Amino acid sequence: MGVASSVTVPYAAYLRVYEPLAAFPEPERSHWLRYARRESLPGAQDELRRSLADLLPTPPVPVPVHESGDAFVAVVDGVVCVCPWRTRLRGWLALRELAERFPAPVLDAALPPVVRRQAAADYERWAARNPDARPWIRTATWQVPLRWFVLFSDDEREYGKSVPESGGGGGGLLLRYRTPMVQARRRVARGLRTLRDAMEEGPLIDGLVEVGRWLEEFHPRSLVELDYGGLVHMVPEARLAEDRSAADTADGLAALRAGDGARAGAAYERLTERWRAVRDRQFAN
Repeated sequence: MGVASSVTVPYAAYLRVYEPLAAFPEPERSHWLRYARRESLPGAQDELRRSLADLLPTPPVPVPVHESGDAFVAVVDGVVCVCPWRTRLRGWLALRELAERFPAPVLDAALPPVVRRQAAADYERWAARNPDARPWIRTATWQVPLRWFVLFSDDEREYGKSVPESGGGGGGLLLRYRTPMVQARRRVARGLRTLRDAMEEGPLIDGLVEVGRWLEEFHPRSLVELDYGGLVHMVPEARLAEDRSAADTADGLAALRAGDGARAGAAYERLTERWRAVRDRQFAN
């Protein structure tokens, strides 16, 4: 399918895992090796625009009929790592979450119940044949979930002008973090210990537990990436330059470990105010 338009879609951020080719069985490994050698590879904006184009027909196509054969590619210390799009699987998973996010009349107008029921039935049949399937990419709209920042440190932050490449969404501004899987897992474990020592079980802890379980599904020599994606086109550039959300998260956790509630509260307030301003834009005209 061709790209729907050249317009940048501004509301999605991504958490991705890039696995080394050794993590894939044949013949998939050979497929990704050939794929990584291509001169030109699609980016995140290409995938998102293709998905949006599927919603234009009547009735809409909420989940692709066939699984994507595309991936993002990164070279880590000379080792080729790939992050398969798995657009069809992610479409099914996203469709299951819609009922929790939108009132029934709105959801029925956008995606008729018969379309959703058919997609759900297709997923149940597919999942029965693929019980161990999991996505390599998590998507967040109009925000970066605070728990994602626990995986990274401020010195892993990359900000500036990008060149068109896989995963970067084309040229323009780029804000992302990348870290080895071993570091991401270590930070999740340490963050969970800190939070459990400081507070009762709740959404923040539950969310971090769920992310940690997801990371355990992948090869230990994988690369983990947090990409602001299209959000860089929605947030003013001056605010992006000042955005140190991973540093604020680390500062808040360090304060909790030190028993400094005031400092932890100040860090949390900086984070929540920053991301509330972004989320509120989804309701703007």
